Amino acid sequence: MMVDAIYAPDLSTRYALPVFLGRLPAGFPSPADDYIEGKLDLNRHLIKHPAATFFVRVTGDSMTGAGIHSGDLLIVDRSLEAVDGNVVVAALDGELTVKRLSKREETVRLLPANTNYQPIEVQAHQSCEIWGVVTNVIHAL
Repeated sequence: MMVDAIYAPDLSTRYALPVFLGRLPAGFPSPADDYIEGKLDLNRHLIKHPAATFFVRVTGDSMTGAGIHSGDLLIVDRSLEAVDGNVVVAALDGELTVKRLSKREETVRLLPANTNYQPIEVQAHQSCEIWGVVTNVIHAL
């Protein structure tokens, strides 16, 4: 999966929407005030470290098993330490890719979430920099 575009978040806007109490198994509750729990600002909910956060739009199908599809928008946090098992944006020899990080002793691998693709074992002669940890994925249904 390749990074198609990189965006900085616009945190200057606030657009709080109502959050409704209860479950929605087969419909939507009445929008009466007694059902409203409060307001939800997605900037505050999805972006924990604003100065270290960016968005990327991805293309490809190597991460479909992780729920990431071509055209999705990913929220990436550079302030988080990338640990084994995280989905990360990595620059491998200057090319940005989205993969699951595997760190075992001295071996670093970038793992796809689609059996049609092979894992990438990062070799000593290769340049590999983790740009950030993917914290959320946004896609239309």
